[in-house]
Amino acid sequence: MSQDASNEVSQVDEMLERRAALQDEAARLDRMIEIRAVEDRLQTLFNDGLVRGSTHLSNGQEAVAVGIASSIRVTDWVACTYRGHGVALALGLTPQSVIAEIVGRSSGCVGGLGGSMHLSGPEVGLLPTFAIVGAGYPVATGAALTASVRGTDDVAVAICGDGATNIGAFHESLNLASIWSLPVIFVIENNLYGEYTRIQLSTPVENLADRASGYAMPSEIVDGQSIDSVMQAMQRALVRARSGHGPTLLEMKTYRYSGHSRADKATYRPEGELDAWMQRDPITIYAHELGLSDAALQSRRQRISEVVEVAANAAISSPEPPIGDLFAYISA
Repeated sequence: MSQDASNEVSQVDEMLERRAALQDEAARLDRMIEIRAVEDRLQTLFNDGLVRGSTHLSNGQEAVAVGIASSIRVTDWVACTYRGHGVALALGLTPQSVIAEIVGRSSGCVGGLGGSMHLSGPEVGLLPTFAIVGAGYPVATGAALTASVRGTDDVAVAICGDGATNIGAFHESLNLASIWSLPVIFVIENNLYGEYTRIQLSTPVENLADRASGYAMPSEIVDGQSIDSVMQAMQRALVRARSGHGPTLLEMKTYRYSGHSRADKATYRPEGELDAWMQRDPITIYAHELGLSDAALQSRRQRISEVVEVAANAAISSPEPPIGDLFAYISA
């Protein structure tokens, strides 16, 4: 076996180990802390001019990502949005592979060619993340159709933001999945803002889960700041999907602490809104549920931040992809 092939095997093994670790409560807490630390580090890397193109952080939404990853199998498929760093890390991608991809280095998860909005990890079920709003919904529906045709009990998970529920692909996917009773779970990360627009200015219904009724589809409103609530809702939906009873729509009520992207300081938010949501920080909530003191939580944060810093330095120091790689994957 060549050295490159050996490295690829070890990287896959590491991803699978990271995924399996999520069966442990403490590991789920550590993964949420890791996601927060990576996102914070990415912001500084962007400020330093090292991030290629745009980037969209998921600070505050960690319980949704880790709750989903902790509930599904490696053989299940996940399609998510450009705000997908947390989902990628939760599913098992390493901090170094994610950071390296975002700063355009060859050791990134797709060789530094995709950047922040196009992460992928098929070994752990992560379909390429989508820059086009809502584009992952029909792709996940197609993955669910594949499972149905093949006769497996694998499930597809489609993740989008609240703004994506107003586009055609969302409704077409729900309609088709319901008609064909496909094994797909549609997850809405309702963080109240579609880019810079508050949900009340773009959407006439208070609860997006209500839209499932138009497709004869079961739905739930879930506390997206509680990983236990996310996992419990996912389990109910997974049972339905795996037993042939079709799709479910889950609306995760959550919040992004950062702005929409890049240097957005989110000045459009009402005064006090961010502070109120930070009182329901998913990491703090879960740490206290596990019996950790504030001091113990801070110690974990410090330890994981140091690991992420090592990963970031390794990512930055790795080589950029050669120019020729631009044409390496455009045909089969």
